[in-house]
Amino acid sequence: VQLVESGGGLVQAGGSLRLSCAASGAIFSINAMGWYRQAPGKQRERVATITSNGNTYYADAIKGRFTISRDNAKNTVYLQMNSLKPEDTAVYYCSADRTVLPDSWRYWGQGTQVTVSS
Repeated sequence: VQLVESGGGLVQAGGSLRLSCAASGAIFSINAMGWYRQAPGKQRERVATITSNGNTYYADAIKGRFTISRDNAKNTVYLQMNSLKPEDTAVYYCSADRTVLPDSWRYWGQGTQVTVSS
């Protein structure tokens, strides 16, 4: 599975960005896709995930501001980020979880930088 991200950049506080992640390869057994982020000096943290049937998870820090969505026909997951704050600054990584019982794998994109200026 290959994941290609796009959409990061520099934005002022209060602004919006939309991240996209397109999956290719062995996508038939991908069940969940999502976004993680890692700020300098911090551990990677889960931001939002969405399963193949549309169930979502959001971290408390971004609830009400970020929306994750998925286009199964395009094998693409999106993260709409509104009301951005400086503390949202991080490298954002797309993830895909693939299961072929009894094994499972997590794949990562290359990361895209999001910088929010105050």
